[in-house]
Parts: sequence; C-alpha cells; structure tokens
Amino acid sequence: MVEKAALRPTDTVLEIGPGTGNLTMKMIDRVKKVIACEIDPRLVAELQKRVQGTPSAHKLQMMVGDVLKTDLPFFDICVANIPYQISSPLVFKLLLHRPFFRCAILMFQREFAQRLVAPPGDKLYCRLSLNVQLLARVDHLMKIGRNNFRPPPKVESSVVRLEPKNPPPPINFQEWDGMVRIAFLRKNKTLGAAFKNSKVLSLLEKNYRIHCSFNNIPIPEDFEMKQKVTDILETNSLDKKRARSMDIDDFLGVLHAFNSSGIHFN
Repeated sequence: MVEKAALRPTDTVLEIGPGTGNLTMKMIDRVKKVIACEIDPRLVAELQKRVQGTPSAHKLQMMVGDVLKTDLPFFDICVANIPYQISSPLVFKLLLHRPFFRCAILMFQREFAQRLVAPPGDKLYCRLSLNVQLLARVDHLMKIGRNNFRPPPKVESSVVRLEPKNPPPPINFQEWDGMVRIAFLRKNKTLGAAFKNSKVLSLLEKNYRIHCSFNNIPIPEDFEMKQKVTDILETNSLDKKRARSMDIDDFLGVLHAFNSSGIHFN
C-alpha cells in the first residue's frame, strides 16, 4: 500500500485506523507529516509510545475519535484499512471533503471494492458504483489474501485507489443521489416503472409544487404528476431504460430532463 501511494517528502498523510502503527512506521520517514485518526485510546497510547524517541516523532499528529464524526484536516493523501461497517459513509466523507486531496489508497473487503469499480451491466453495479465513479476515478490495485493477516479474517480484501475529480461535476450531489436512489430501488425495473411508483410520484409532486410556488408558475387544476413524469420519460426516450445498464452520462440526461421541467429530487 505504501508503494502504491507514491508518497512525496512534502506530503501530509491522513491515516485512518492506524492500530499499532505498522503502516504508520513505514510512511512516517517518507513524508512531511502523518495525521493518524484512531478511535481506541489504548492503540493511540501504543502508537505514541512506538514513535517516541525516534527521529520522526515530531511528524506524528494523533486525532482521537470516530473519523465519521470528526472534521478532517487538510491532507494530500489518505491511506487506510477501512472497517466494513464504515466503508460507504467514509468513502463519501472523503470524496466530499474540501480542499481536494490528491488520492486515497484504501483497503476494503473484496466485494465492497468490486462494487466500487463495477461498470454498468455488471451484476455488482449499484448506486454505490455510480455515485463513487461520478466523484472520482476508481482503480482496483491489488487483491490481498486473508493469510496476510494475523489472525486471518473471514473475508478477502482488495486495495483501491480513489482520485477525486477536480473540478467535480457541476451538479447538486444531494439531488443527484435522490434521483439515483429512486432509479436503483429496483435496478432491474425500467425507469418508467421506478418513477411512477406512488410514493415516488407523491414526493416529486410535493417538490414540483414547491418549485412552482417559488417561481410563480401556475399549476393547472387538472394537473397530474404521473402524466407529467410519463411525458418527460417518453419524450427523452428514457422510459424503457434500466438503472443496471445506465452510465453516468445516461443519469445526467435523466437529471437534466426532470430539472428542465421543474422537477427536483432533494
């Protein structure tokens, strides 16, 4: 992982979950600073003791606490072995972090890593795949067998490289995710079926009426959201498309089609 990170002497590295510091010790001599975020105070003390008295001791900065609840500092690169239960929220916390960082070298459970890099049409392609690939270039770097760990875990692991897209796509990510969430509720269904679900129509109509109210747009008395959604999808040849096989450009087209008709998702 250290070699794949291509560390520079001027880098500030964010390490999440350093544990006893095996990875920390391999990085700290190569960089300007390592900011290690650890939730377990016992491991914090152990890592501090391990670094104490070494020429690089001044390069270590500890952050004690839950990384998901912590404001992240500036860093150039992130290196981490990510626990499965926080994998998804942590990925998006990193990708939405500003200022931009150069890249992240992250170890995940194998299946989660495969979802990150899955292309449209792949059986593992999902909302996670699409959203991460919208915000970053994602590369699967290498597989890590369970026997590389002591004690061996029950699952295989993989190392992934994330490089945030800078500048990011010019869209509201919360709205984008709202749209994608609807499309992937049943990724094998057509968009026509997904967007004409009664709960979805209720949400879209509420948002549409708010939009019209703010923009002084009159709504006809015989207005029906189902018909409006049908018209948008059919006019743009979207009604027969399925989320499982749509790429980023396809979804950007869906977002534009709805937004230009006054329908929003956040």
